[in-house]
Amino acid sequence: MKKRIGWSLIAVLLFLVIGLIGAGNYFYGVAINSSSGAVELHGGEADVAKAASVLDEEQRKEEMVREWTEEQDFQDVKLKTDDGLTLKAVFLENEKPSGKTIILSHGYKGNKEQMPGITKFYYEQGYDILKPDARGHGDSEGDYIGYGWHDRFDYLQWIDFLVEKKGAESIILHGFSMGAATVLMTAGEDVPKEVKGVIADSGYTSVNEELAHQMKHLYNLPSFPLLQVTSMVTSLRAGYTFEEASTIDQVKKSEVPIFIIHGEDDELVPTEMAERLYATAPGIKELWIVPNATHTDGYTVAEEEYQKRIKKFIEETEK
Repeated sequence: MKKRIGWSLIAVLLFLVIGLIGAGNYFYGVAINSSSGAVELHGGEADVAKAASVLDEEQRKEEMVREWTEEQDFQDVKLKTDDGLTLKAVFLENEKPSGKTIILSHGYKGNKEQMPGITKFYYEQGYDILKPDARGHGDSEGDYIGYGWHDRFDYLQWIDFLVEKKGAESIILHGFSMGAATVLMTAGEDVPKEVKGVIADSGYTSVNEELAHQMKHLYNLPSFPLLQVTSMVTSLRAGYTFEEASTIDQVKKSEVPIFIIHGEDDELVPTEMAERLYATAPGIKELWIVPNATHTDGYTVAEEEYQKRIKKFIEETEK
């Protein structure tokens, strides 16, 4: 009788383990595998679409930005990462070179063709612009999404490329959503002196916390133990864990000025994450919670104020 109960318990445990591993692989495919389709995120279905075009409010303005973009001479550039991937980007050299460059970092499932409105704005301020495709996105190689963690090393290489190949003397990193986490994670590394500041719009505190937030609202499931199992699967298949991929831990180590922007009504990445990131930043820092803005919506709902604030931040960091 005892043996029968023992075997039954073992069978149940084995069933649970197999089920968890299956669930972990499923969630890996949904959230990490770069070949999966776009995910309908909580609070982000409309907002992700908005982030893709930086949401210029009026049709006329969108058409003007589109026409301007088509007229520009974007140069295709690439680099080879330390782990052997070929990453692609476009580089736009200003007609009046100043040695100043902006790196624009796109969001989850995005690409370098996005962010046309802010691209035009920075060009008009006299900046060269680099727009990379993150690994696993757009034309860049990679079969997984790193949520900024491995991408931070890619960005160090892009920074070196700008300094060595394009003569950049002053570099600002500006990211949106996952791109915001990417530039904040990069800021926690030993960045070259040419990096003068980071602007992070709608970034999350950590991959673990953001995925737990999505799991709760999309599936009404507690994060434990599914998230931990998915993290283990990600470690085996992509080489990182959700626990180590911490934006807030990287921000603690940053030595460059940081400007954190976040929508007051952001449900995809909770606004309180911005407040915690700001509180953690040790040096020169600024926080702007944009009233009535959802995820990455600040540039749309308050375009003039947005431009004014980032110009002021950059001017102060470049002194």
